[in-house]
Amino acid sequence: MKKIGFSAEKYIEEQSKYILERIEAGGGDRLYLEFGGKLVQDKHAMRVLPGFDENAKIKLLQKMKDQAEIIICVYSGDITTNKTRADFGITYDLEVLRLIDMFRKYDLEINSVVVTRYEEDSPAVVKFINKLEQRGIRTYKHRFTKGYPTDVDTIVSEEGYGANPYIEVTKPLIVVTGPGGGSGKLATSLSQLYHENLRGNKARYAKFETFPIWNLPLKHPVNVAYEAATADLKDVNMIDSFHLEAYGETAVNYNRDLEVFPVVKRIIEKITGKEAEYKSPTDMGVNRAGFGIIDDEVCREASCQEIIRRYIIAECDFKKGKISADILERAKLLMDEMGLTIEDRPVVLPAREYAEQKRAENIRYTNVVVTALELPDGKIVTGRSSRRMVAAAAAMLNAIKELSGMADEIHLISPKILESIQNLKTEVLQAEKTTLNCEEILTALTISATTNPTAEFALNKLPELRGCRAHCTAILSDKDEKTLKALGIDITSDPEYVTNNLYYS
Repeated sequence: MKKIGFSAEKYIEEQSKYILERIEAGGGDRLYLEFGGKLVQDKHAMRVLPGFDENAKIKLLQKMKDQAEIIICVYSGDITTNKTRADFGITYDLEVLRLIDMFRKYDLEINSVVVTRYEEDSPAVVKFINKLEQRGIRTYKHRFTKGYPTDVDTIVSEEGYGANPYIEVTKPLIVVTGPGGGSGKLATSLSQLYHENLRGNKARYAKFETFPIWNLPLKHPVNVAYEAATADLKDVNMIDSFHLEAYGETAVNYNRDLEVFPVVKRIIEKITGKEAEYKSPTDMGVNRAGFGIIDDEVCREASCQEIIRRYIIAECDFKKGKISADILERAKLLMDEMGLTIEDRPVVLPAREYAEQKRAENIRYTNVVVTALELPDGKIVTGRSSRRMVAAAAAMLNAIKELSGMADEIHLISPKILESIQNLKTEVLQAEKTTLNCEEILTALTISATTNPTAEFALNKLPELRGCRAHCTAILSDKDEKTLKALGIDITSDPEYVTNNLYYS
């Protein structure tokens, strides 16, 4: 049984109450609330705070839907470079479309999409904007702010924020979000403050950033896990010196917020013509996640597992050429700092040991791949690659057989069905690889379930694998990784390719 360390109900109640208090504290002024992190399907928060509802933040906004509208920011460079959201494996431009659909599902009003640091010569960006406008989504182009970050007089002028078009809004709460870090949310929020002030409207700014959690210790595993998750952004947690000086109270923030705070404070004072209401970056935040923790030890253990997980993923990304050596080194340093090793992830050693055992038994198993999967009760099952299916698919079948109380020898899928699909792949579709991937095995299992009650019973156990950890001794194909993530399985792998092939790997 998975241990719970966080109360989603308590968090939503506390967080929504605090945001409303922040709006009311301004006498009803319009509040631009910058949402950092993942607004929907926050898998990271769910992993490090067991019990966290991955959609908690959008649910609390849903409670305030009559008062809120949403602006989505995306950096033009991320569209040009096809930057990918790791947990879903989709590019940032597609993530914007997914976010719009998700917000609509929760009956939240989408105001517009802002393409930040826009440049004229990017066909991919122009195509993206055209796609949105053809579907009735308002889009705005914001260019790099002239004078930023040092020349405040130029920033707060017609040449700076004044060069951006004003985004027409009507609600008291404007949520400014994006597909990931560096999307231009802060610049968009401050640009709007400038334009609101020109129009004689009162407007304020605040920030909603789940991590780091300001009222947890600096080196608490939950906060270190945040550093591991943002190793590519080079985020470093630090004591908020501004908060300590102003209130004599220790609070945790991160380097980018601390570095930019003096500038943000001066910009707000320049826009409003009066002293800023905030004395520290922590003051600007409305994060109440720390108050939702009900079992600190459970959250510590989950966060340590996340730190290891992030390092293993970084190893594979480095092998694939997706990240540089310094990012991998940063992930390793964080793991070492917490006294952790890869083998502390429960599924790593069972996968490696079984692979070694099969290689020792028979020389034909030189390239054997093994996946180990930890069931909800802590029991670990394994599956190895064969001429029929990939190791992850074998482990998945073995897992649902174990959950169903079935013997390992039972065939959930007729060998003839598997052979038929393999023949289709090679003889009709002219595929190079005949081994069936996870999606193909799931399809075959579904077909078998229509005539085989045993297969149907096992198939119904698949949802119980959601949240389970798994590890493979070789890098997974993109398709298998996507299928396992869709099932909710937390999969990692060793940074090794099965073959030396570059395309059919």
